[in-house]
Amino acid sequence: MVDGKTLAVVVPAHNEERLIRTMLGALPSIVDRVYVVDDASPDGTAAEVEAHRAADPRVTLIRHDRNGGVGRAIVSGYRAALEERMDLVAVMAADNQMEPADLPVLAGAVARGECDYAKANRLVTGEAFKQIPKVRYFGNAILSLLTKMASGYWRVADSQSGYTVISRQALATLDLDALYPRYGFPNDLLVRLNVDGRRVRDYPSRPIYGVGEQSGIRLWRVVPTIAMLLFRRFWWRLWARYVVRDFHPLVFFYLFGTILALLGTALGLFVVYRRLDGHAITPATVVLVALMVISGFQSLFFAMWFDMEYNRDRD
Repeated sequence: MVDGKTLAVVVPAHNEERLIRTMLGALPSIVDRVYVVDDASPDGTAAEVEAHRAADPRVTLIRHDRNGGVGRAIVSGYRAALEERMDLVAVMAADNQMEPADLPVLAGAVARGECDYAKANRLVTGEAFKQIPKVRYFGNAILSLLTKMASGYWRVADSQSGYTVISRQALATLDLDALYPRYGFPNDLLVRLNVDGRRVRDYPSRPIYGVGEQSGIRLWRVVPTIAMLLFRRFWWRLWARYVVRDFHPLVFFYLFGTILALLGTALGLFVVYRRLDGHAITPATVVLVALMVISGFQSLFFAMWFDMEYNRDRD
């Protein structure tokens, strides 16, 4: 327990027979329940969990018949925690890359009411740049920036960190069936937490690499997929948060800014093409393009500033 509140840990696992027992064995005594969700692993992950379970009664094994993705595995664990009315629910990966010593910090923040959702941030120290493979580091940085814009949590970084703790109250109000089932799960969850008005905070965490983990992430495919997901969720958040649940004029700044910036950029490229093709360009056309581009991006920057101010007390 943490400050008198029960703590559960959800462990999504797929083909983690080599590291799952090491990870489970390192969980601190403050953990009351552990839900390992085997996402249809063809290897011996389930057998390893059962073997550990014999010595650790806190562990429950949940098995999926078909691989549904890490997000769906986490949701299965969330449902189990809600059924047993766990006060705090953490998520830790099965590949032993999350520092167990950081769990009391994350869980304590939620238990004390400092936030509704605490997440680890591996990028806050210089160690991350040294340890995380450079391609993954920059892919993470790009997705973190896009997630800031999409979610409205402008001071939250390391969006791909799955090391989190959420309160039962925040978890109970989420539409678990609607959450993205695969690698975009933490990004989607942040957007939905913002729409619900939940407080989210980052806490420094030590990055762990080179412990025998094997990543199944293909950045060339995952980054564009999550970026498209964030684009859709961004507009959904604006509608749900600033039109349906409340009204804020930043919606108009975002909408008009996007239209003007896109039209101005497209017109500018067409004008450049015409000029290179030998056609004369009038000064009025150049002024029009410049005005559209400048006004568009200025409106977008105003919208971002309004968004940051409106969400200041939530991150």
